[in-house]
Amino acid sequence: MAIDTTQPGTLTEPLDTPRLSARDKLVLFVLCAAQFMVALDFSVLNVALPVLGDDLGMSRSALQWAVTAFALPSGGFLLLFGRMGDLYGRRKLFLSGLALFGAASLLATLAWDPASFLAGRALQGVGAAAIVPTGMSLLTTTFPEGPARDRALGISGTLLSLGFTVGMVAGGGLTDTLGWRSTMGLLTLFALIVLPLAPALLPESRTPDRPRLDVPGAMTVTAGLLSLIYALSTAADHGFARPDVITTLVAGVALLVAFAVIESRTSAPLVSLPMLRRRTVAWGNIGGLVTFSMMSTVVFALTLYLQEVLRLSAFETGMVFGVQGVLSAVAGTLAPKVIGRFGARRTLVASLTGQGALVAALLGLNAHTWSVWLATAAVSLASMCHLGAIISYGLTVTSGVPDEEQGLATGLATSTQQVGITVGIPLLGVLATTSKDLLTGVHTVLAIDAAVVLLAAALVAAGLRVRRSGTVEAQALGAR
Repeated sequence: MAIDTTQPGTLTEPLDTPRLSARDKLVLFVLCAAQFMVALDFSVLNVALPVLGDDLGMSRSALQWAVTAFALPSGGFLLLFGRMGDLYGRRKLFLSGLALFGAASLLATLAWDPASFLAGRALQGVGAAAIVPTGMSLLTTTFPEGPARDRALGISGTLLSLGFTVGMVAGGGLTDTLGWRSTMGLLTLFALIVLPLAPALLPESRTPDRPRLDVPGAMTVTAGLLSLIYALSTAADHGFARPDVITTLVAGVALLVAFAVIESRTSAPLVSLPMLRRRTVAWGNIGGLVTFSMMSTVVFALTLYLQEVLRLSAFETGMVFGVQGVLSAVAGTLAPKVIGRFGARRTLVASLTGQGALVAALLGLNAHTWSVWLATAAVSLASMCHLGAIISYGLTVTSGVPDEEQGLATGLATSTQQVGITVGIPLLGVLATTSKDLLTGVHTVLAIDAAVVLLAAALVAAGLRVRRSGTVEAQALGAR
């Protein structure tokens, strides 16, 4: 007898992970390569921004739009495209997003002025918004719930984390040797590799009854997310006092409130409120939001610390995060086994606790060069815990969800991911950049970061506590 991967103590399928067929491996390669490509896009351009600005004639204040132009549509359209995939075909939308992403990357590579470059970045974001939720839905519907899905999500989560890290390390090397355009060319190459393989390998899937699309809900949630992401992205560079930041922040909140009201009254909601009342969906997404937002803040704060306090070069800083990436890959292979032994809920709570404790250890950083070893060790181990949280929260929010609602569940999960990546730096990073003493500012950020993660671990543990019952069904996480 074996232990269920979603809840300790329930008896279900065997613990041993089944061997994947050659076709399954190819499907997993296509889906994970696409996710890796999108993750790479989040970070590969960062170190190239100063060179890019000089080449295209973009001012320093305008450079933040290179990031914001991608983040706005990639976060704003996730829920809409996730639901459209459910209704009209996930494979169809995935392929369309992949083709658009490749074409947009080529446009950004060949950009001749700021407008053409930003147009390419925005279209990349639209393509990513289609790729991410439909790709995750295809993964969760292709691999059945249990050990096979655990393994697939473990590999996907590892490559997602590696994508961010590889982007940070590779971006500097590509820019120094081949120029900033090579960072966008790399993404074009990825799309050209994946796109020819996908049509023959990926099955089509959609909901059987084909209900109508909730247009009012789609309009309000998309506009609300666009407004919120714009406000937080702009605040990261210019603060919260600017009128456009305040206006769009208020508008974003108001639109999301209107969205909740619409969803409670429509017969075919974009977001099922009963799904949001599932404890797995609600608390799992809270855990995901915290792990993404707080880890992105740690990386931002450490980048400032390593380069501005310890005076490391960009290459040396990249090597620190390279160690982080290697250990994240190790965590990706171990996490499914840990989840199979202890359950997704316990793994999520333990991972959040470990992440918070290791971030707290970074409070020992000082201006002496030996601190680089503490920084490398603590952030790498914290990233292992972060990877465990990513995989276990992904399993938590999709376990027990019917196939016809997997696009919705994964759309919520990926929206959580995108919002988490977006909000962490504006909310906490500004404390480091505006502090008179950078080291003091970094310590403040890390202390708040650790406290938030540890508090979230306690709340998620309480929220996902399972009531004792005599049946396995009553113990399923969040089913009731």
